[in-house]
Amino acid sequence: MPDTGHASKRVVIVGGNAGGIACATRLRRLDEQASIVVFERGKDVSYATCGLPYYVGGVIPERSQLLVARPAWLRHVFTLEIRTEHLVEGIDRSRKTISVRNLAEDKSYEVPYDALVLALGSRPVIPSIEGIDSPRVFTLRTLEDADRLRSFIQEATPRHATIIGGGYIGIEAAENFVRLGLQVCIVEKLPQVLPYLDSEMVSPLHEELKRRKVDLRLGTEVQKIAPSSNGGLVLSLSDGNQVTTDLVLLAVGIRPNSELGASCGLELGPSGGIRVSESMQTSDPNVWAVGEVAEVKHCVTGRPTIAPLAGATARQARVAAESISGRPSRYRGFQGTSIVAFFGLTLASTGATEKQLCEAGIPCVKSYTVSPHHATYYPGAERMTTKLLFHPETGVILGAQIVGGQGVDRRIDVLSLAIQQQATVFDLEEAELAYAPQFGSTRDPVNIAGAVGANILRRDVEPTYWEEWIGKQPSERPLLLDVRNPEERAAVAVDGSINIPLPELRQRLQEVSPAQEVWVYCGVGQRGYYATRILSQRGYRVKNVSGGITIYRMMNR
Repeated sequence: MPDTGHASKRVVIVGGNAGGIACATRLRRLDEQASIVVFERGKDVSYATCGLPYYVGGVIPERSQLLVARPAWLRHVFTLEIRTEHLVEGIDRSRKTISVRNLAEDKSYEVPYDALVLALGSRPVIPSIEGIDSPRVFTLRTLEDADRLRSFIQEATPRHATIIGGGYIGIEAAENFVRLGLQVCIVEKLPQVLPYLDSEMVSPLHEELKRRKVDLRLGTEVQKIAPSSNGGLVLSLSDGNQVTTDLVLLAVGIRPNSELGASCGLELGPSGGIRVSESMQTSDPNVWAVGEVAEVKHCVTGRPTIAPLAGATARQARVAAESISGRPSRYRGFQGTSIVAFFGLTLASTGATEKQLCEAGIPCVKSYTVSPHHATYYPGAERMTTKLLFHPETGVILGAQIVGGQGVDRRIDVLSLAIQQQATVFDLEEAELAYAPQFGSTRDPVNIAGAVGANILRRDVEPTYWEEWIGKQPSERPLLLDVRNPEERAAVAVDGSINIPLPELRQRLQEVSPAQEVWVYCGVGQRGYYATRILSQRGYRVKNVSGGITIYRMMNR
C-alpha cells in the first residue's frame, strides 16, 4: 500500500444508526488509512426509523426492508469494524478512551480514540402518568419498538388504539392504525396537532382526521391509565372524560441522549443537547456530536435547537467526517424542512414559522395564496394553500408552509432551496420552473406566492388578516367588502360584510364611501387584489384580506 504520509487515525463512533453510519462511511471515503470502529447498543444498525409506522401498518411488509445497511456489508465494502450489542458506559477525555461493555458476554473493556463521534440519538419522552408501565403502552422509536407493537396487533387483535401526542409520529401512526381497521383516538394537550406549524395551516388536518373517524381530543391530557374490565385500558383525561382503549402509543416528543456527553463534562445547551460548533465539534476538540443528540442553531432564527430529522442528521454526519479528516466544512444550521401526510392530505414546512419568528423578535410579512398543483384544464388538479413569510424590507424568504394534496412536496423543496440561497419574493416571482399541464401551470404556485409577496413590497396592495378583523370591536371595524358572486356568498360569508361582485364594482362605487376604510375579501385573495387595485386608484383606503374566505374557514374550523 502506498505511503500516505500520515499515521493511521483511530476514530470511534458511538451509535450505529443513521448519523453514526453516515459519518463512518464518509470518513472511509475520505481516509482509507483510518481505523473506524462503530459501537451500537442494539442488534441492528442503519435502519429506516422514518419507516417504522408504515412497517407497523403493513405498508412495508418485511422487517428486512427497513435495514438500510447490514454490518457484514459495511465491513466488506467500507472495512468498518461494527460492534453491535455493545454499550459505551463512559468517556475519559483526559486519556482519550471510552469504556465499553459487551452486552452479549457481559464483559467490559477500554478503547482508545483519536477522534470520538457521539451519534447517540434520542429517546421518547415518557410522561409521568400513573399506569404508564402497562404492557399495553408502547413507544415507536426503535426497530425493536416496532417489532413489539406489530406483534401485539397481530396477536391480540385490538380494536381501538389511543395515541398520546399529535406530532409527526402520532399522525403517521394514526393513518396506519386506521388502515388496519382500528378505531383511533388522539389525545393532544395543545389546541392543535403538529404544534411545529402555525395553527391555521393545521386546521385542514383536524378536519380530515375527523372525516376519517379519528376521535380527536385537543387541549387535554391523560392523567391516569388503568386496566379495564375487558382486559384493555381506561384513560382518565384532565377534562374529566375517559377513553376506553386496547393499546396506547406514546408520541409526545423526544429527549436527546446526552447523558454520556454530560457525564464527561461536555457542554450542553438549553435544549438539553450537546452543544456543537458549525463543524459539529463539541466543547472538546477531539469529540464531535451529530444527529438528535447535538444542539445546533436554527438557520433563520439563530436559536439553539435539536434537529430531529434524518436529512439534517445525514448532513451533520458528513460535516463531522470532513472536519475529522481535516477538510474545512460547516453545517449551515437547521432549517426544519419537513413533510407529513395523512391519507391524501399533505402538510409541509420549511424555514421558520410565524410563531418562531415572533418569539425570536424577527419582523416578517405573511401572505396566503391558494393555487392548483397543475393546470386546471387538465384533469385532477388539486388545490394547495401556501403561507409565505418574508422580511418586510428586503423580501428575503424566512419560512413557508403548504397544505394540500399532490404537488406539495415539489413546492416545499423549491422554497427550501430559496431560503438556503437567501432568495427574495422577487426571485420567486421570476423563478423558471418546469411546466406541462399535467405537472404545473404557466405560473406555478411558487411564482404566485412570490408575485403576491412582491406586490405587497411594491405597495401595489396592502394586506390585512382575519385575526385583525376578529380582534377589533364591531364599532371599530372598517367596511368589509365581499367581491364574490352571490352563490358563493350564500355558501359561507362573514357577518357584517356587504356584497358587490367584482364585475359590478366599477358600476356600484357609490355604495362604497371614500371616507371609510375598506377591507376586501374573495375566495382566495385574487379577486380581492383586483378590487383593491380598482379602489386604490380611485383614492380609497383599501386593504386585501390575504387568502380570502379560504383562510377564514381554516381559522374557524
